[in-house]
Amino acid sequence: MVDITDALVAISSGTIMSIEVSAGSKAAVFPSGYNPWRKAIGCQVSAQPIGGKANIAIIRLIASVLNIPDRDVSIVAGMTSSQKKVHISGLSIDEISTKIGTLLPGKSGG
Repeated sequence: MVDITDALVAISSGTIMSIEVSAGSKAAVFPSGYNPWRKAIGCQVSAQPIGGKANIAIIRLIASVLNIPDRDVSIVAGMTSSQKKVHISGLSIDEISTKIGTLLPGKSGG
């Protein structure tokens, strides 16, 4: 399991997650990887970054993977950037790390 806790920050209402988005991808994939230098979890959506369509797709995709309602996911920073901060209501770092970390391929070697 990949340790993604560097991309997560606990707050009173849940967790802030750092993501790195590729909009206009062939497929919607979350998590699509982990960037340890940017401390961000990868997210690919097929929607284009026009009129907020990609942001809506990101929210729906993350909510689906975490098995929570869309209303519990919101973008709090980076609305027009590929680097975003996403607020996840009601889930702890441990809960998110467990759900997402197991979906990422483990690293072997060095």
